Amino acid sequence: MKRRTFLSSAAAVLAQQALAAYLPRGKEAQQKADYTLRIEPCTIDIGKGVSIRTIAYNGQVPGPMLRLREGVPVSIHVTNHAPVADLVHWHGLATDSYNDGAMEEGSPMIQPGESLVYKLTPRPTGTRWYHTHASAEGNLSLGSYTGQFGFLLVEGKENPARYDQEFNLAIHHWEPSFVPMVEKMREHSANAPLTSGSDVGYKYATINGHMLGTGEPLRVKQGQKVLMRLLNASATENTILAFPGHSFTVIAMDGNAVPNPQKVEVLSLAVAERIDAIVEMNTPGKWILGSTLEKEREMGLGVVVEYEGTTGEPVWKDPAPSEWDYSRFANSQPAPEPDRTYELTFRDIGSTDHSGFDTWTINGKAWPHTDTLEVEKGKRYRLLFRNGSGDQHPMHLHRHTFEVTSIGDKKMSGLRKDVVNVMPLDSVAVDFVADNPGDTLMHCHQQLHMDFGFMQLVKYVG
Repeated sequence: MKRRTFLSSAAAVLAQQALAAYLPRGKEAQQKADYTLRIEPCTIDIGKGVSIRTIAYNGQVPGPMLRLREGVPVSIHVTNHAPVADLVHWHGLATDSYNDGAMEEGSPMIQPGESLVYKLTPRPTGTRWYHTHASAEGNLSLGSYTGQFGFLLVEGKENPARYDQEFNLAIHHWEPSFVPMVEKMREHSANAPLTSGSDVGYKYATINGHMLGTGEPLRVKQGQKVLMRLLNASATENTILAFPGHSFTVIAMDGNAVPNPQKVEVLSLAVAERIDAIVEMNTPGKWILGSTLEKEREMGLGVVVEYEGTTGEPVWKDPAPSEWDYSRFANSQPAPEPDRTYELTFRDIGSTDHSGFDTWTINGKAWPHTDTLEVEKGKRYRLLFRNGSGDQHPMHLHRHTFEVTSIGDKKMSGLRKDVVNVMPLDSVAVDFVADNPGDTLMHCHQQLHMDFGFMQLVKYVG
């Protein structure tokens, strides 16, 4: 049973009927809403002579920037002008299950031509985002393969960093197609991840909807401190970025301040991860901020950064090979022991339904047959992710923030995220406090993986 089939179950139907009364719809909803989003087909020009037909919010990619205040309730009216049912997930927010935007938790689908209002009380502060959480399965024109994503910033009373200007940069890959895994592996250089984590290939890549060399450059002045908020909004592609002549001081991950800010030459962003970094503009010229992979830059994954008063062609220089290590940004002290640990092993067991797509399992079971993880409010739980596959898995827990507590044998604490990338044949432990009752989805954020079994529910009991 796939995600689409799941919605036809009696439980899901009853849940949506209940939510129909809970969430305002139509003109009444629009009049009450603070913000309005339209899910609609559109054509975007991403490069010279390159146009993409997709689905996006308000006809733009990324969607409108939503700047919200922590703790101040808002309503967001969403109308679906696309030909298929859809919904919006408010990634990183501690919402209730109904408004979270995941059908597996009971959030309602928005049918074509219909609308509803999401009611949110934004928390915690930081760089969050919003995106579709609809299934795509074998249709690569749906789900997160589309342009349905945008930044959502939750602002608090205090600004944790001082900077002169900011850039919000969203990465996305376009025109997907299925390719053999061995072909994907061959395309990557020595300093790239072991595999791409999927058997989907792409023709183009963009930052903020523009291929490298098109669109406006990022214009800066010498001596400035610039805050860069970077988001990987791709459906399946992890990426590594560099900015020649400059370094990144990482101050936040997934919107949460890191306990140990560090200066690095490259940034690793798995699918759905965000990084906030301060960059000191102290090397005048025209530079390329982009993927460390030449092939990805040729696809368009990059943006020109132009100092005031400079001319000439933008420059790229390969960074020295390096390993991405979450622990650099964490405390070295071990985290407190949890009340309970769940060990979760991930494997690919090949095609099981004649679809031709691999099925992904957690402890030997695929969604919707994965075991439910039961939690009690107020207790601390450890999820020990064991990756028994050759793919990377960016693991996401809805409606909660977790603490990364170990990678392999290395213990740590203080690094709070909502997505963590589990490398092939490695293990990662994350802890969370059960402080937000309601059904909670945990899954790999690779669209192709979660569509074919890689999901599990956390349920509050007692």
